[in-house]
Amino acid sequence: MPEFRQDPVTSRWVIIASERGRRPTDFETPPPRSENAFCPLCPGNEHTTPPEILRVKTDDGGWDLRVIPNKFPVLGVEGDLDRMGDGMYDRMNGLGAHEVIIESPEHNTPLGYLSVERISRLIQAYHERYVDLKRDFRFRYVLIFKNQGEAAGASLEHPHSQLIALPVVPKRVHEELVGARRHFEYKERCIFCDILRQEMKEGTRVVLENEEFVVVSPYAARFPFETWILPKKHQSSFETLDAAQSHALARILKNLLQRLDRVLGNPPFNYMLHTTPLQEGPNEYYHWHMEVIPKLTKVAGFEWGSGFYINPTPPEEATRFLREARVDREF
Repeated sequence: MPEFRQDPVTSRWVIIASERGRRPTDFETPPPRSENAFCPLCPGNEHTTPPEILRVKTDDGGWDLRVIPNKFPVLGVEGDLDRMGDGMYDRMNGLGAHEVIIESPEHNTPLGYLSVERISRLIQAYHERYVDLKRDFRFRYVLIFKNQGEAAGASLEHPHSQLIALPVVPKRVHEELVGARRHFEYKERCIFCDILRQEMKEGTRVVLENEEFVVVSPYAARFPFETWILPKKHQSSFETLDAAQSHALARILKNLLQRLDRVLGNPPFNYMLHTTPLQEGPNEYYHWHMEVIPKLTKVAGFEWGSGFYINPTPPEEATRFLREARVDREF
């Protein structure tokens, strides 16, 4: 079974995924994928995947979307944490859930070119799985994310997202929560709401907006063309997303992904959804959001050694390029 091990200096948890055991030769660069390679996520190959958790059916008996357990999970859903000491160290069982959301039966259609209705169904599937996993009190956090393109970590070309339910709050999210709570204790306001007010007033880093959401290039963007999608009204948890917001999020996400495609030429990218921990109720200090990061630069020795990021494209310039990009139509 996988296990969590805690770094005693930083308190960061690391997953030792022993079930995915790798030998030195397994880390060599793989050969380019063949266009005719077998795809387990395509229609007709359902028997090659684990039994599905969720299916959105079509009128002809097919499917528009499927959710399945990951065939090679990072964490195992059975058992207990059994946290224990190992001398001065701490470790616990690799408890969690790892699921794959197959976004469409279409193998060659990127997410940004699916219909708004399909993207909205995808977001609703995220929400449904989030709410269901919250019922398991062993889990403290659900991270929903997408890797598009091999350089961004995607092992399969077929459009898909993933979620991992965790028994701990990820360090990056914890840092956001601590900073947001500190700001609220001092000013009695949500720091993300303050960011939105200033960005929408100044306008220099606002890429897009609709009735429910705003896309901004963060002031201290870590990576070129990094953007955040935030609800306009204060919401601490993704759980409170309603149907109207789901549709609005689908429209603005589609628009943003098409603009990134036009400006950067179909870049590999990651997006991650950050929200409050599962077992916490609504609060006034945090604001859920989605971070969209094209994979354009490499993190090298300076970044790893210092914790700094080097971004060669000012967010104001990235905003201008994305605003000026031509898309088929506004969504």
